Amino acid sequence: MARYTGPSCRICRREGTKLYLKGDRCYSDKCALNRRQTAPGQHGAKKGKLSGYGTQLREKQKVKKYYGMLEGQFRSTYDRAEKLPGITGENLLQLLEMRFDNVVYRLGFANSRKEARQFVTHGHFTINGRKADIPSMTLNVGDVIQLKDKSKTSDKFKAISEAARTVPSWLEVDHEKMEGKVTATPVRDNIDLPIEEHLIVELYSR
Repeated sequence: MARYTGPSCRICRREGTKLYLKGDRCYSDKCALNRRQTAPGQHGAKKGKLSGYGTQLREKQKVKKYYGMLEGQFRSTYDRAEKLPGITGENLLQLLEMRFDNVVYRLGFANSRKEARQFVTHGHFTINGRKADIPSMTLNVGDVIQLKDKSKTSDKFKAISEAARTVPSWLEVDHEKMEGKVTATPVRDNIDLPIEEHLIVELYSR
């Protein structure tokens, strides 16, 4: 299965909720979901009641779109979460939040997860002073993420640095240096997304 390359706003309309895939646009009046809240397609307005399986499936699809993952990546992450001690659903969300591209986004170094993934792939950031360009890397507590010196001269990163965002409590950030640190493992209360992770666990447990 290839990665989706169509309009991002169609994804939000399909899931019926804002997934914040377009950065600042999602917070403006230009957001497609503000103008058309029906699903895309000829019969999008005729949305019927979902079955139990359908509800579970849509929740999984929604979370995959939040983090920009394909099914294989998501399933392997779930399998890892299942083997960890504790609650599987919460373990899954922790692993998703600790992905390199998501941490870059959470630190405010990108306007969306999609943009963060692109920045990471292009090698703009280092982890603990070493080159890192794999968006799916799982970070650890104590890891330091820093923008490369040659990237700091970019107008794009200068604008991001000036528009400093509030970061979650499990991260520390220095916007002037464009440097961040993972100070703790995120707990469920730190994850501000409207996710019902138990539905995903139920789906994969069928």
